Amino acid sequence: MTAVILATACAVVYGTADFFGGLATRRSRVLAVVALSQLAGLALILVLLPALPGLFSGGALGWGLGAGLCGAAGLVLFYRALASGVMSVVAPTTAVTSAALPVMYGLARGERPAPLALAGVVLALGSVLLVSQDRTAAGSGSTGSLLTALAAGAGFGGFFILLDLTPDGAGLWPLVGARLSSISVVVALALATRRALRPSTGSLPVILAAGVLDMVANVLYLLAKEQGMLSLVVVLVSLYPASTLLLARQVLGERLHAIQVTGVACALGAVALIAVA
Repeated sequence: MTAVILATACAVVYGTADFFGGLATRRSRVLAVVALSQLAGLALILVLLPALPGLFSGGALGWGLGAGLCGAAGLVLFYRALASGVMSVVAPTTAVTSAALPVMYGLARGERPAPLALAGVVLALGSVLLVSQDRTAAGSGSTGSLLTALAAGAGFGGFFILLDLTPDGAGLWPLVGARLSSISVVVALALATRRALRPSTGSLPVILAAGVLDMVANVLYLLAKEQGMLSLVVVLVSLYPASTLLLARQVLGERLHAIQVTGVACALGAVALIAVA
């Protein structure tokens, strides 16, 4: 039950972070948003290290560095897709892809969830697909933004898998490694492409909010995976588009269709099934 609560909370925070990230990329360059948000996350994790101590090791830092490379690629692609596509389509598409890879990995390494939990997994993935449906002309999006969202999902899936490979008892050190590598990659990319990392006027608070919330969600994910199976935790985390969608509806006025409401209801049902399994 603890893993279910942590993973569900993680999904809510991830969805909120992605909403702020999507807003920021509509005001500033993608690399500026990613770099500054990642710096905000690094500052938070350094503050939290004494509160959630762990054993420092080369394995913890190394797997974290690898996870950071995948996460940075996923984040750059995700924010780019959000900037060019419809938020309520891009987020669910990314979520399904990011969940599918860790689920297959977890099952391949021998995880065997209870039948009721597996039903919850199927319902959860289906709910994300329902949430992603947008029948308006503007909601169809471009093929380019859809492919970018799929690639972003693959990056996030790799991030989840590599963090799961970190040694037990590592605490938050894998996230330190992840942030160091992701920031290095983004800064190097900005220098190579001669892109400025200065945010546009008024966008900095939104960028910082996205970075802090993203790191809070990462911490919740680490805590959740220590309490439950990866194949179940990641599926619950993948429900984050529901909160992104609701925020987009309330703040941006993106219309919520009946099929999307059904998807949100299915997501709640999936959480219930996994919780009682």
